[in-house]
Amino acid sequence: MSWDFNGTEPIYRQIIERVRLSVAVGEYNAGDKLPSVRELAAEAEVNPNTMQKALYELERQGLLTAKRTSGRYITEDEELIAGLREQLARERIEKFFRDMESLGLSREETLKILERGSKNADGV
Repeated sequence: MSWDFNGTEPIYRQIIERVRLSVAVGEYNAGDKLPSVRELAAEAEVNPNTMQKALYELERQGLLTAKRTSGRYITEDEELIAGLREQLARERIEKFFRDMESLGLSREETLKILERGSKNADGV
């Protein structure tokens, strides 16, 4: 897992988003065991307390479960993971439309461009 942090938002929030993305794209699967807090913190080059804060929030959201003696695991709730994937897709789509609006294009114009691009890609 790559850990590229920006300076615009708190690191623990960036960790949360990175783990969520890793689950959504299948880098981590339902039921997988996560490395320890210390291992993840060392890999990400962050303070273990920062990593702990992020993982606790992911537990609160239901994406992780903690087993007292054996660590943290990705939820086995496939519906939750599918919902996460859809939520991330919707967020990216909305960002894309905002970016297109900043170019002066309406959603309808953007969709027409996408449709033309799709036809061209299909060889039509």
